[in-house]
Amino acid sequence: MSSRTVRITIRGAFAALTADQRADLLAHAAEHDVAFAAYTAEGSLTYDIAARPFFTFRFAEIVDSAEDIPAATARAEAAAATYLDAHGYGYTNLTAQAVDMSEIPLGSRGRREAARRA
Repeated sequence: MSSRTVRITIRGAFAALTADQRADLLAHAAEHDVAFAAYTAEGSLTYDIAARPFFTFRFAEIVDSAEDIPAATARAEAAAATYLDAHGYGYTNLTAQAVDMSEIPLGSRGRREAARRA
């Protein structure tokens, strides 16, 4: 059995932010810029609160089989909600999307490297 890397994206919108919460998000916006977006085990939060109220969390997890992907997605969604709740940020419309990286077709460079390893 081979392991699979799963990339999970959680999207949502901030809701009912107070002036202090908005100011806090603006103060930390540079740390959460899309330029620093990465799929990580602990999750990576990006947003541009000055332009729009939306945010994205990116999580990466290694699972044993395709049957484990829904549980990994639920864990990522719960982690995002926990982060938002811990910081007191209201949110709405959480959606989750998981991509099994083993199912992504290789580009020409990937095919060359795979052929070289074989």
